[in-house]
Amino acid sequence: MAVSVDFDFVHVSLTIELLFTQSARYNNAQLEGMVIKRVSIIAIIAVVVASLAIVAIAKYQRVVQPAIARGLAAATDTGDGLANFEADTLIAADKATAAPEFAKGNWINSDPLTLEKLRGHVVVVEFWTFGCYNCRNTLPSVREWDAKYRERGLTIVGVHTPETDSEYSLDNVRKEVSALGIKYPVVTDNDYKTWKAYGVEAWPTMVVLDKQGRIRWVHVGEGRYEESESVIKALLAE
Repeated sequence: MAVSVDFDFVHVSLTIELLFTQSARYNNAQLEGMVIKRVSIIAIIAVVVASLAIVAIAKYQRVVQPAIARGLAAATDTGDGLANFEADTLIAADKATAAPEFAKGNWINSDPLTLEKLRGHVVVVEFWTFGCYNCRNTLPSVREWDAKYRERGLTIVGVHTPETDSEYSLDNVRKEVSALGIKYPVVTDNDYKTWKAYGVEAWPTMVVLDKQGRIRWVHVGEGRYEESESVIKALLAE
């Protein structure tokens, strides 16, 4: 009888040990599967990120670097240009210099304009391009100034100096001007002549001229909307 009990006890022990072994193997297999799955996901994400980085670098080299080079070349072609002016400061009338004339280009929303024709008007000249994110961010304020002050003698001229290949197309510029709700005059500057004349270095750049066509305010980039509007009102009152 004792022998039978010992045999059963051994049998049960082996069975339990086998169950534990199989369970451990199953858990190990599950763990390995989870690890492999996670490693695979991380590898896929890494490949995607690397691919996006390669595309971004290629686009930067193809589009942004040539554009920056054009801008820097333009700025150095005619001396320091706007670098001679203190940005975001209202320039006194007796220290202001005459603004360069607009170069020839295709005009949208207007017949061709000259600074001579605009004598007696305060003029906001904004260098922009439709694909520029920062330029687009300035448009709500610029459109608002056009609506508020046009009848009081303000003329806004958007000088569209292209940055990418698609922005050289006049049809594309016309479509974007309409889609963006721009009603003030826009002139194309595909050969960077106006950009060079003003010595502009970045998109967007805003230059405010007084009624005599003199440069009185310069701002580069977004922001300073309230200050820019204050300058416009002050020059309208002169």
